Amino acid sequence: RRICEMASINLDTKIRDLSEDEVTRIRQIIEEQGRVEGDLRKEVAMNIKRLMEIGSYRGVRHRKSLPVRGQRTHTNARTRKGPRKGAIAGKKKPTGKT
Repeated sequence: RRICEMASINLDTKIRDLSEDEVTRIRQIIEEQGRVEGDLRKEVAMNIKRLMEIGSYRGVRHRKSLPVRGQRTHTNARTRKGPRKGAIAGKKKPTGKT
C-alpha cells in the first residue's frame, strides 16, 4: 500500500493493467527502500552469527540446533533436532546351541 502511494498508483489497479512506467517506478521504490532476497538472507544469517558469537542464550540454542523460542523439547521439536538417533544394536554373539 505504501509503495503504491509513493509511486502514485491507484490501489484498485490490477497488476496486468499497469503500464511499463508504473512497473518501473514500483521496482525502483522497492530497490531503494527495502532489502530483498539475498540481502535479507545475508542480514538474517549475520544476526544469528552475532547471537552465537556473543554467547547469548538464543545463540547457544542456535549452535545446538534446538528450538530458540521457548518450545518444549522433551517431546516434539523433531524438525529442529533432526531425525531420531536410536540405539544401534551391536553384533550378536552366536549362542552355544547346535
